[in-house]
Amino acid sequence: MAKQYDVLFRLLLLGDSGVGKTCLLCRFTDNEFHPSHISTIGVDFKMKTLEIDGIKVRIQIWDTAGQERYQTITKQYYRRAQGIFLVYDITSERSFQHIMKWASDVDEYAPEKVQKILVGNKSDEEHKRQVATEQGNKLAKAYGMDFFETSAFTNHNITESFTRLAELVLQANKKDLDLLGGSMNDEFNLAVLEEQEGLCNVSDDTRKSCWC
Repeated sequence: MAKQYDVLFRLLLLGDSGVGKTCLLCRFTDNEFHPSHISTIGVDFKMKTLEIDGIKVRIQIWDTAGQERYQTITKQYYRRAQGIFLVYDITSERSFQHIMKWASDVDEYAPEKVQKILVGNKSDEEHKRQVATEQGNKLAKAYGMDFFETSAFTNHNITESFTRLAELVLQANKKDLDLLGGSMNDEFNLAVLEEQEGLCNVSDDTRKSCWC
């Protein structure tokens, strides 16, 4: 049986509740958008395979709850993340201000080599904008991150932002992959890690649902 992918990475979506993390995930993996809002409870994930520079990259994307009461749970997922999206809502100045807190948590709990991208979501709601594009650019530059404004509603910059983070993760880990001669070790075989730690206790029905 042909190998379905060459390498497996974990990406995390972080940000305040209501910024549209689940909508971004569902638009990217399933090309779906649901305007109804049901807050993520704890952590959920979806999978998608991309081909980057001839390498089949399987990405496991973890959607984390933004509410304070779940943050002890979600911080457990930081340590094995290879890439992290820091997401705010362009119509919420408060969610933008909280990016510094999320970035601080990443610095404290995530691996040193983790790759980060700043995302300003809901760019379709220009009439409600509270955070200028230049503010996002400036903050991203201060943290040395790429920056995208996205809209899960219109599908603007969704594929571009996810692909870019996957590219950054691949570049950051290329040396390790070259040493492995294209095979995977435990660091990249996240499915095994999840099974061992019992972190994949998400029902199939939950994984299939896509509510934002």
